[in-house]
Amino acid sequence: MQPNKNSLSEYSYNLPPERIAQHPLVQRDASKLLIYEDGEIEENTFSNLANFLSEDSFLVFNNTKVIHARMLFDIGKNKPIEIFCLEPVAPFSQQELAMNVQQSCIWRCFVGNAKNWNENILLEKTLEIENEKVIVRAKKVEKEKDSFLIEFNWSGNFSFGKILEAIGLLPLPPYIEHKADDADEERYQTIYAQQNGAVAAPTAGLHFTKNVFDDLGKKKIEVGYVTLHVGAGTFLPMKSDNVLEHAMHKENILVEQKLVEQLKSKNEIVAVGTTSLRTLESLYWIGFRLIQKEKNPFFVPQFYALENQHLQISKADSMQAILNYLQENNLSKIEAATQIMCLPSYQFKMVKRVITNFHQPKSTLLLLIAAFVGDDWKQIYNFALANNFRFLSYGDSSLLTLRTSF
Repeated sequence: MQPNKNSLSEYSYNLPPERIAQHPLVQRDASKLLIYEDGEIEENTFSNLANFLSEDSFLVFNNTKVIHARMLFDIGKNKPIEIFCLEPVAPFSQQELAMNVQQSCIWRCFVGNAKNWNENILLEKTLEIENEKVIVRAKKVEKEKDSFLIEFNWSGNFSFGKILEAIGLLPLPPYIEHKADDADEERYQTIYAQQNGAVAAPTAGLHFTKNVFDDLGKKKIEVGYVTLHVGAGTFLPMKSDNVLEHAMHKENILVEQKLVEQLKSKNEIVAVGTTSLRTLESLYWIGFRLIQKEKNPFFVPQFYALENQHLQISKADSMQAILNYLQENNLSKIEAATQIMCLPSYQFKMVKRVITNFHQPKSTLLLLIAAFVGDDWKQIYNFALANNFRFLSYGDSSLLTLRTSF
């Protein structure tokens, strides 16, 4: 279970603030593309991505859609109360169902300026949806360690998704310094986003355009989709220098039967983004847990993969176990949750290549990249810094090949 290097200080680098992209490029696929394989690095443009993929590549995208997760309630003081919806709790914990709830629901939330929210004050906001006056109320239910359970109720026969769309703001990452505007509404969303529920974009997908998809089609490169609703935990700092002491956030995933069938026979699987990668690796361990006849097989705990990776079950057998379960239970999709943490020494089971942006120092995402390419992550990031690559969510991209020997 122990990673080769479990000190967080090993996964740091100097990221000057001016290298953090504050706005997207005018053209999505005009971003730079760093290509890494077997210790070699070259630079190109994302619009040429298909040129660097073999015809037997199978690209897997995360089709989650960012919701308007930030709500501001004016209480007549200098700062409004900000409620940041993280994940649904009741009556449903699954995003797809939670977004369609009417009249009331409970979500786990961050609360900004919480000290000014008196326990007895019921926050209230009036808005108009489809020419109908709607009153939205927020009430504290319970204080948790780093968050609150907040109950929302509202008038009218509208879904909570519709309420968020009307009242909420796009939740840009904390390192983007401007308020979300109309350009962000379009560009902090992939062109293939479908499933409402994320509070952060799967940013590797922001570079894809119709032209890039057309080029993939010309090479007969197949694509598939998973859903992992990205949580705000992706931005939470790692507070301990021992990476094993970090509590990984839980995220919900949804995978259709058709994709599992495709994954069973595909060898050159390319994850578009770390969220797709974590979903695919989690899928392997779900199949593994089904084979082992474990309780709650559709939840992958944080260190489960590291603790069990010495046990050998093929990708095909793992996928077949899921297909068997779906058939036996007359289901067409897998709904699960994962806390998987891919640390250096993790042996990847599903993914051969990953398309990803450049991540923050001392982050779980950088640890994942270090697990994927070993110490060459330093070479990759030094190259990007030296060649004016733009970093983080609105930054440039990379195509990394799994390094199997370190």
